[in-house]
Amino acid sequence: MKKNTYTFRKLINDIHLWLGIGSGIIIFLVCFSGTILAFEHEIKDLFSNKLQIEKTENKKSVTELIKIVKKNNEGFVTGLIIPNNNDEAYTFSIKKNLKERRGSSVLVNPYSGEMQTVEKTSADAFLFSMFKLHRWLLLDTKIGRPIVGVATIIFLILSISGIILWFPRKLKWKNFKHGFKIKTNANWKRINHDLHNTLGFYACIFIVIMGVTGLCWSFEGYRNGLSSLIGSKIFNRSSPKLAISNSNKNIISLDEAIKTANNTLNYNGKLSVSLPSKRNNYYAFRKTNENNWSPVTTDKVYIDQTGAVLAVDIFKEKPLNVKIASLIKPLHTGEIYGTVSKILYFLACLIATSLPITGTIIWINKLKKKKKNN
Repeated sequence: MKKNTYTFRKLINDIHLWLGIGSGIIIFLVCFSGTILAFEHEIKDLFSNKLQIEKTENKKSVTELIKIVKKNNEGFVTGLIIPNNNDEAYTFSIKKNLKERRGSSVLVNPYSGEMQTVEKTSADAFLFSMFKLHRWLLLDTKIGRPIVGVATIIFLILSISGIILWFPRKLKWKNFKHGFKIKTNANWKRINHDLHNTLGFYACIFIVIMGVTGLCWSFEGYRNGLSSLIGSKIFNRSSPKLAISNSNKNIISLDEAIKTANNTLNYNGKLSVSLPSKRNNYYAFRKTNENNWSPVTTDKVYIDQTGAVLAVDIFKEKPLNVKIASLIKPLHTGEIYGTVSKILYFLACLIATSLPITGTIIWINKLKKKKKNN
């Protein structure tokens, strides 16, 4: 009689099985919400009210537009976004009180000065619920965040163990071929197995990337450790320390500052402007090159109120470790390559959502078979 031995493969299989059963519901909810959030901005744009722009020869200066905004809104203009296309509205950021954290946004027609307040829609409320589900399972952040973090670690272990189990016992090409395709003409149990095994293999690399980067939001210690490993701080939102001139030169207008910024970053792209404040007494510009490989990499220029260029920060000139640290969020969300990567991440998240379901079905089928044999 052949003696049953507990092999390494059986150990991996048991780890994969029981971790999957224990965390299946949480992984399903996190991946389901992530699937929806893959196209968060597109969904918001679809439901938001658009300000119709009719291009004319008389385009108002930004200084004039700010006067119009201030006249119609009691508050402070803290920044604006100037689109690259002439048929799009400018977006102004307004705070009723400078101590406000976010404030509100107003769309302005650069030709007529017509204004439209950006209102929250039902899509915003739904997507915010999906965000809270994805990050905290709709629980208090102190409770939900670590639960999601632990589930993410388990999902990473499941991904690695799943790849080990994907490899056939005998490493021959004819045995590998079955792992690359779904046998659609087989019975439903085999199709379900292939959906779990094959689709999980194709989505694995994206799941690992999303998991490794996603842990940065769950655990501060992990984020700091990864920052030390990379050699650059992740989520670095600190402002640069700049030497501001105290000379008595004439203060330039915002339009002149914008012109200087566009001359410094001499290419077509969306320009974001942060106006001088008590904390940072200078203009801060961020510009995205529309012809760049990624729509989320930005260059920055800082300009004194006298018109002096204080610093220029070009993304492609940064060290590799600094680039990686600054791209953690788009690497997690799939924005890194624009629409193409968003589609890939959407499909990967959709597959990840299905894995707890197909895996549970495989387990139930095995229990039924074992019970029948006994």
